[in-house]
Amino acid sequence: MKKFGFIVLFFVLAQCLCAQTCVRTYKEQIRTLRVERKVLVLDNGVVDGSDPDNTLHISFDEMSHDVHFYTYTVEMLSDGLTSGEYLKGFTTKDITDYEHSINTSREYTHYRFDFPNEDMQLTKSGAYRLLIYEDGNVDKMVAKIGFYVVEPMVQIDARVRYNTDIEFNGRYQQVDVDVNTAALDLRDPKEITVIVTQNNRMDNGVEITRPTFVEPNRLRYINNKDLIFEGGNEYHHFDAFSCFYAGYGIDRVFHENGDYHVALFPNEISQGQYIHEYDSDGRFVVNAERTNDSDTEAEYMWVHWILPMDKPFFDGALYVGGDLFNNEMNLRNRMEYDNEAKCYWLTALVKQGGYDYQYWFVPKDTQKTTTQRVDGSYWQTENTYTVYVWWRPFGSRYDRLVGVTTTISR
Repeated sequence: MKKFGFIVLFFVLAQCLCAQTCVRTYKEQIRTLRVERKVLVLDNGVVDGSDPDNTLHISFDEMSHDVHFYTYTVEMLSDGLTSGEYLKGFTTKDITDYEHSINTSREYTHYRFDFPNEDMQLTKSGAYRLLIYEDGNVDKMVAKIGFYVVEPMVQIDARVRYNTDIEFNGRYQQVDVDVNTAALDLRDPKEITVIVTQNNRMDNGVEITRPTFVEPNRLRYINNKDLIFEGGNEYHHFDAFSCFYAGYGIDRVFHENGDYHVALFPNEISQGQYIHEYDSDGRFVVNAERTNDSDTEAEYMWVHWILPMDKPFFDGALYVGGDLFNNEMNLRNRMEYDNEAKCYWLTALVKQGGYDYQYWFVPKDTQKTTTQRVDGSYWQTENTYTVYVWWRPFGSRYDRLVGVTTTISR
C-alpha cells in the first residue's frame, strides 16, 4: 500500500511539472509560442471559454508564408479518466486564424486560437496538455502546451522568509504554506500533495506529501528544508523594440546578410553584491516600434550573448535561461566557450520585444541548476512562487487540483 501511494504521488509531481513548464516546440520552423495564463478556473462544473479572462490565448509563428494545416487536441495527464469524462464537445479542432507577416526581412505566418471554446470544453480539474500537430497526423507534432484547471476548494496562505533553516539572510529563501481544508471531506492528510515552483521553472519544483503539523481543518508545511530555494539574482533584461536604435541592455543593432542582429552588452560574473533591478521573473513580451500589429510586423533578429571568462567550466554546462527558451535546457540555449576570445557565447533567433534571462549552470554530478556560478544568489531577490494543492480522495480515479496561489518574495 505504501509503495502504491509513493507511485501515485510521484506521478502527481511529474504531471504537475509537465503542465507547469511544458511550452515546447518540436520544429525549428515554429517560433515564439506564447500562452496567456496557464491556470483556468472550473466554474459551475465547466470551463467553456465564454470568459476571455478564463481562456488560454495561444499563438505561434511558422517561419514561411506557406499555409500549413494545423490541428490541436487536449489530453488530461491522468490515466484514470477517458476523454469523454473530462472533455465536452469535439476531441480535435483545426487552427484557421492566421496572418502572413508584413514587410519583414524574414517571412513568417502568425497563427492564433483560443481554448476552451464553443467546440471544446473541460469539465474536470487537473493537469492538461494541448497538442498541436500538422496535416491531421498526431505523429507530426509541432508544439505542446501544458496548463491547469483548478476547482478552488481550499484557502492557501504562502509566505517567503529569508531566515531559513540552514542560514540567516544568505543565499536562500524558504517558503511556508498553510492549507485550509475545511471545504474538503478529508479523511487522511496523505490525500493532499503540495507542489511549489519558482519562476515557472521546470528544474526546481518541490513536492511535499507530509505536513509539518496537522490541525483541525488546516495542514501546515513550515520549517521544511525541502521548501528552501536558491534565491538567485534578478534577471538580466534587453529591449529589442527597434531595428534602428539600441534599446536597454543592447550594445548595437545592425543589418547583415539580410538579417537584423542585436549585440547585447557583455555580462559579468557577479562579484557578490546584490543590486536590485526590476524584472519580470523570466517572462517576455513581443513589441516593435513603428508597427500597427507587432504579431505580424515585428522582425526576427539574431541576438548575441557574450559572457567574458578566462577559462570554461569543466564540471558542467552553462545555459541562458528564461521563458524565451521555455525554461528548458537544451542545445538551443546551451552556451559555447571560445578559447581565443575567452568568453562564453550564444546566438539565437528571437522576435522583437523585451526579454528577461539568467545564466544557469548545471553541474555534471548533480544536474541541479544553480545561478551561483555567474549571477550569484541572494536572499533579497524577488521571485515568484506558485503553490499547487492536489487532492486524491480515497477511491478517486484522478488527482483534483483544488487550489493554486502565487506569492512574490519582497
